[in-house]
Amino acid sequence: MRERIYNTVHIYEGNPLSVIYKYFMIAVIAASIIPLTLKEPLQYFKAIEISCLIIFIIDYLLRWITSDYKFNNKSITSFIRYPFRFISIIDLISIIAIASSVGSWFAGLPLTKALSVFRIIRIFRYSKSVKTIIEILKCSKKPLYAVGSLAVGYIVISAIIMFNVEPDSFKTFFDAIYWATVSLTTVGYGDIYPVTVLGRTVAMISSFLGIAIVALPAGIVTAEYLNKLNADKDK
Repeated sequence: MRERIYNTVHIYEGNPLSVIYKYFMIAVIAASIIPLTLKEPLQYFKAIEISCLIIFIIDYLLRWITSDYKFNNKSITSFIRYPFRFISIIDLISIIAIASSVGSWFAGLPLTKALSVFRIIRIFRYSKSVKTIIEILKCSKKPLYAVGSLAVGYIVISAIIMFNVEPDSFKTFFDAIYWATVSLTTVGYGDIYPVTVLGRTVAMISSFLGIAIVALPAGIVTAEYLNKLNADKDK
């Protein structure tokens, strides 16, 4: 019985019942998102949220009680390990957020509203494209870690320099971190900017370095994606 449940909730290819379950869950997730698009949800949306909450809880429990099949390990460690998976944490957060909204517990808090968005991430579980991207990121994690470390170093060093050469424009160190981050990503909102010659010189040098750092992850991910495409063609 548990194996049949596992094949339904976890395996989507070659199992008609599993495919039906997959699209049913996608529809439920989509329905749960509708109240988030409205400032003042209508009363009957409360019923939709309650229904989605019940389905999400059942789905979570079904996946949990069959986690030994997921990890191919019949010991109790599978059931202990399951709640600490990234996607399981996302599932649990979305359940708690919907429950808080339905029960009006902490409903007015901005954090609760932000956590409600986690229900959208649940849909990634059913997307092949997202799974492919995750596999590519896993294969590229070492160079991406290196680039990430370089980016953090760039932000901190740029912020320290700018904070000291532009004390009037950057009132706090967080302002300098914010400026360095938006400069690195080439967004440049323009709400905080250097006004002295020295500060602008630092900003120009920082911008050139930032462009190079931002370009690195795209090249790494693209190269790994091409490798995966070639591997799939060979298969």
